[in-house]
Amino acid sequence: MNIVIIDAQGGGVGRQLIEQLKRALPEQRITAVGTNALATSAMLRAGADQGATGENAVKVCAAQADLILGPVGIVLCDAMLGEITGEMALAIGRSRAHKILVPMSRCQVTVAGAPAITTAEAIEAAVRETLQRVRSAT
Repeated sequence: MNIVIIDAQGGGVGRQLIEQLKRALPEQRITAVGTNALATSAMLRAGADQGATGENAVKVCAAQADLILGPVGIVLCDAMLGEITGEMALAIGRSRAHKILVPMSRCQVTVAGAPAITTAEAIEAAVRETLQRVRSAT
C-alpha cells in the first residue's frame, strides 16, 4: 500500500503521524511530501522512507497514493498560511486515494460535529484508521 503523508509549515502533524505509523508498521513504506523543505525534513527525521517537496511533488505523489494522510487544511486552497495552493488542494481532492484527515480548527475551518479533542488524540485516531485500512488490504 502506498501511504503518502502531506504537511506544510513545520511538518509537526506529519511528523507525529509518521512516528506512530512506523512504530505500528515498521515495514510499511511511507512517503513524506512537504509544501516546504522544513516540513519535508521533519517528516524524514521521523522515519519516512522517502520525501519530496513542493507543488509538483504533491500532485505526483497524490496521484500515485493509496492512502493520503495530513491535516484537514491540505484539501483547502490557500490554507496553512497560503502554503496549500489551489493546484495542491485539487490534486489531493481528485486523487483516488482514501484520505484520512486530522481535524483542526485552523485555516478558518471548523469541522462541525467533530469532538473537541486534542491534536494528539486526532492523530491517534488517524493512525488507528490507517492501521485498519492497511491490515484489511493485506
